Amino acid sequence: MADKTQEIGGIHFPFPFTPYSIQKDFMAELYQVLEAGKIGIFESPTGTGKSLSLICGALTWLRDFEQKKHQEEAGLLETGIAPLNDGKDQPPFISSSCQEPPDTLRSTGEPDWITQFVQKKEERDLVDRLKKEQIRRKKREERLLQLRHNTQLKYAAKRERLEEEETKRLIRLSKDILATGTEAEPPEQLASGEEELVLSEYESDEEKGTANRLEEDEDDLEEEHVTKIYYCSRTHSQLAQFVSEVQKSPFGKDTRLVSLGSRQTLCINKDVKNLASVQLINDRCVELQRGRHENKSRAEEEGLKKRRKEPQAACPFYHHTQLQLLRDEVLLEVKDIEQLVTLGKEAGACPYYGSRFAIPAAQVVVLPYQMLLHTATRQAAGIRLQGQVVIIDEAHNLIDTITGIHSTEVSGAQLCQAHSQLLQYMERYRKRLKAKNLMYIKQILYLMEKFVTVLGGNIEQNPNTQSLSQTGTELKTINDFLFQSQIDNINLFKVRRYCEKSMVSRKLFGFTERWGAVLVPTAEQRRLAGFHHFLQNLQPMAIEAPVAPVEEREAMAPRPASPLMHIEGFLAALTTANQDGRVILSRQGSLSQSSLKFLLLNPAVPFAEVVKECRAMVIAGGTMQPVSEFREQLLACAGVAAERVVEFSYGHVIPPDNILPLVICTGPSNQQLEFTYLKRELPHMMDETGRILCNLCNVVPGGVICFFPSYEYQRQVHGHWDKSGLLARLAVRKKIFQEPKRASQVDQVLTEYSTCIQCHVQAGGTVTGALLLSVVGGKMSEGINFSDNLCRCVVMVGMPYPNIKSPVLQEKMAYLDQTLPWTPGQPAPGKALVENLCMKAVSQSIGRAIRHQKDFASIVLLDQRYARPPILAKLPTWIRDRVEVKATFGPAFAALRKPVGELHVRELYSVCPLCLASFT
Repeated sequence: MADKTQEIGGIHFPFPFTPYSIQKDFMAELYQVLEAGKIGIFESPTGTGKSLSLICGALTWLRDFEQKKHQEEAGLLETGIAPLNDGKDQPPFISSSCQEPPDTLRSTGEPDWITQFVQKKEERDLVDRLKKEQIRRKKREERLLQLRHNTQLKYAAKRERLEEEETKRLIRLSKDILATGTEAEPPEQLASGEEELVLSEYESDEEKGTANRLEEDEDDLEEEHVTKIYYCSRTHSQLAQFVSEVQKSPFGKDTRLVSLGSRQTLCINKDVKNLASVQLINDRCVELQRGRHENKSRAEEEGLKKRRKEPQAACPFYHHTQLQLLRDEVLLEVKDIEQLVTLGKEAGACPYYGSRFAIPAAQVVVLPYQMLLHTATRQAAGIRLQGQVVIIDEAHNLIDTITGIHSTEVSGAQLCQAHSQLLQYMERYRKRLKAKNLMYIKQILYLMEKFVTVLGGNIEQNPNTQSLSQTGTELKTINDFLFQSQIDNINLFKVRRYCEKSMVSRKLFGFTERWGAVLVPTAEQRRLAGFHHFLQNLQPMAIEAPVAPVEEREAMAPRPASPLMHIEGFLAALTTANQDGRVILSRQGSLSQSSLKFLLLNPAVPFAEVVKECRAMVIAGGTMQPVSEFREQLLACAGVAAERVVEFSYGHVIPPDNILPLVICTGPSNQQLEFTYLKRELPHMMDETGRILCNLCNVVPGGVICFFPSYEYQRQVHGHWDKSGLLARLAVRKKIFQEPKRASQVDQVLTEYSTCIQCHVQAGGTVTGALLLSVVGGKMSEGINFSDNLCRCVVMVGMPYPNIKSPVLQEKMAYLDQTLPWTPGQPAPGKALVENLCMKAVSQSIGRAIRHQKDFASIVLLDQRYARPPILAKLPTWIRDRVEVKATFGPAFAALRKPVGELHVRELYSVCPLCLASFT
């Protein structure tokens, strides 16, 4: 594709082809939002080239911004500022301003000569800073240019040097091992490798008074952050697709882009990667870095002094020289996550840390939601948002995402298991643990005991066999929960800090992996009666039981993280929120099924930090309606002024006749369609739904997707149709598929569904395609592309309102009613939340159909409530503007046949002649 530069409003936008008119508007408005430092909410349907518009619009602004900045700097440097005192070594008070009377003062109360001196000094400092920045920029450009020619030579020298260093290290290690063998054995002998399971002596930050050495070393590699664009989306696949678009765009060759990911995604150390748990991988990685610094400090202080402890291992892929080479290589050309991992393996350098060190000099940083929106994760990654641009794509679930990131849950079974494991760990190593470690471990044990008590259980009994006398759900404020649990006398902040610094959960996991958590000292057998049996129930892979080979077990399921890690997450949540958080006590009959859950009610609190720091923000998505939710719940509560927020909604690129949205109020037998919770399970309502689908399947070729409000209702309807014979009538024209509950079966069902449509469309016959019975909010309602014949009609049965009786939803509604303004004549904020949740789910589901410019489909909404103006207003603009409300089924069916039977005769004839015959 030849690059075509588009001039829009005097701005030249490089573009790989002639853009659609909405793409031109999108780029122009995006440019103005970034230039003015505003917050823009952009809605552009799937298939309209939203990603490419974001890339070309944002990078054009960044290009112009950098050019303006360089021109201003060059102007200042060229003009120059005369040195103070005309280059003479005279004190400033000899200036001409001193000829004035000493009592001559400016309006600020200072003499003129002081003001002039300060102003000149500031100007000179500015020039000095610009010169230094210009020198740094030139050095960086020269380094990157040189790397293009010398990469192979550097890697060869690096490998040779590393081999030599590794040989020397092995020689030193062998000498240490031989020397250690001659020492006297310690009083209490532990098994080989068990020494590393014992907690090191703990010192709080107040006692240390110094920062972590790892952070200091990383700061050595820090550079000044250039102006950049942070682009984030929900999944790694979406981020990879965005990077691919950048590579194909006119900016692909000259943009310094770095992709960030989790340790689980980027780690190339097989020993760490095989832990198969995000938390375990994170802890082990940090532990390896800490071990490297501890070994380094010991070597500096003690030289080769003999030690009883074995030296802690260090990650072989973490080395400053390697990381610097990888950092520069990453910035040479645009690479996605997979290419970054491959490059890291070839260079023998860690892609996780290498990508982090590339952030300061990068122009575009691509990262997942969690890394940007979670404060601790953002800080740990070295992300600085001050004065930068943030683009949040696929943001339709942004509020739910922020809430989910900052919410956590711990079950009764996890509490009991963690308590048992930690208690046995303490008894095993009691004589080796320092007093402060013992104190904090006892506090953690006490906290878990009180958490179980507040649920109504007993920490010393098996949670699977404990029946709770009181069931139900209870919501508490954080303070009320702490008082009820009788833990308000414990400093949770110090306990949380101890867990982070000591990595006790990592030690505990290693302990349970080694011993199975059944090592109980003889003196404690009676006091810990029942724990052994309880742990056997929690350890299904006991030694006595027949087990599969290790390879098969790892393939079946990853090893679970230590339950103490979940408790640590719960403690972290309790210490990061106050009036905006709630603790949900869920008692479900048995203790193992009961849980404690932290719920964040106000997502604007963590989001406000991002908004306040960044220069400008773009919130984009295919279906952003209702936009009022973003304005009120997120931006207004985050302290954003209303005038700073602008919103844009663009139509679709498809012709108007390629989409037919219909609201059908009655069925073929004149049955009124209103699928409320009380009416939808009535037999005549399910029969009417089946008759509508039979009529649709008779005229619609290819695939038809029918969405139900829940899995349970889908199962009920399917069973009723099977008994009444409607299922057999449907099967005459369409092969029927159901969405599976298990995520592992989704790909298989989709493959069979797609194959069925392709075969029957090409072969002809009475069966003209397939009918997929899906669920709103399920695996197939978001992120899956049902283009062309895969979906020529999408049907929405009823309105998928959330469970209004849910205590969590009720608490959220009450919170919004209390905190948000209530406009007269409008629904209360709590009620509006329920409608918004419903219509967002509807928009996501029906958006599966139209995926590109030449696609066409019908959208059928089966419920008379969709005809209400407030409900219609919450549909995406490109659908709302074309929707037709049909009071009876006859006109609706005629309207449905018209665009399919007349407008697309040529397309249908080429794929299904029998369908065409049935239309006439």
